[in-house]
Amino acid sequence: MAILISYTLIFAAILLLVALGGCFSEHSGVINIGLEGIMVIGALGGALIMQVLSPELPAIFMILIVMVISMLSGMIYSLLLAVAAINFSADQTLVGTAMNMLATAGATVIVRAINSAADASNVSSALRYGKQKDAFGFDIAGFSFNWFVVITVIILIAANIVLYKTKFGLRLRACGEHPQAADSVGINVYLMRYAGVLISGALGGLGGIVYITTGVSEWKFEYGVAGFGFLALAVMIFGQWKPTRIALAALLFGLFRSLSNVYVAFDSLVSLGIPSYVYNMMPYIVSLVVLALTSGKSRAPKAEGIPYDKSMR
Repeated sequence: MAILISYTLIFAAILLLVALGGCFSEHSGVINIGLEGIMVIGALGGALIMQVLSPELPAIFMILIVMVISMLSGMIYSLLLAVAAINFSADQTLVGTAMNMLATAGATVIVRAINSAADASNVSSALRYGKQKDAFGFDIAGFSFNWFVVITVIILIAANIVLYKTKFGLRLRACGEHPQAADSVGINVYLMRYAGVLISGALGGLGGIVYITTGVSEWKFEYGVAGFGFLALAVMIFGQWKPTRIALAALLFGLFRSLSNVYVAFDSLVSLGIPSYVYNMMPYIVSLVVLALTSGKSRAPKAEGIPYDKSMR
């Protein structure tokens, strides 16, 4: 049971971080389908910096440095969506889809180039970060926890305050609901949408590094992040674009995702004789079922996905 709780919390934390990122972007009026790609680039930045950091570095510094680099990587990559969608009024869904494909391919090429430069015979797409990732874990009464779970809880509280208790949050949500009205009272819609997309990039990038360091000491970037960006979108929709509901949805999806990792530890589940690939499919099947049952009642920000034209007020 302890291992199930541990995995559920860490997978829920990943989904929550990325879904909150999508929440900020869509509240500003920009659909971020590119969360999957942003996760990959954030993971790449974090993994590269871990390779050059000493395992002897104090845990607090290791965590902070990796966090900052991953978030910056995600923010920089999210600028592709911001510029295309906000400045050039491009189709946000197509841009996000292209970002997802570009990220995995680009990360694979970059890692292989780095590996072959160090060893001509090494053309692997894997980055190893071995002992460095140990800084992210700690034990309490026999339970294994991850510092990123604690950080995610802090970010959840901060996101709820920012969105509903600050002027910035009010302005951001106004730009996603009625940008013309927001502009009429002096709010810079373009600036707020940039802010929403960049916050989305930062949280998506952080979610990426948390994902690839979960229980493994290396990651092959040709695998991407196994659809977690799309699962996070499902969590965001199921959570009705509200941080607290998103957190509950993330726990539900995290539970089903964790079963594919730990079901062998439960004799009752093993005795059912269900093939392992069924457990691997469960979170995606659940996401389809949940969205089919709830999407009809979902209320997305009214202006999301609609390019804003100041001249059309």
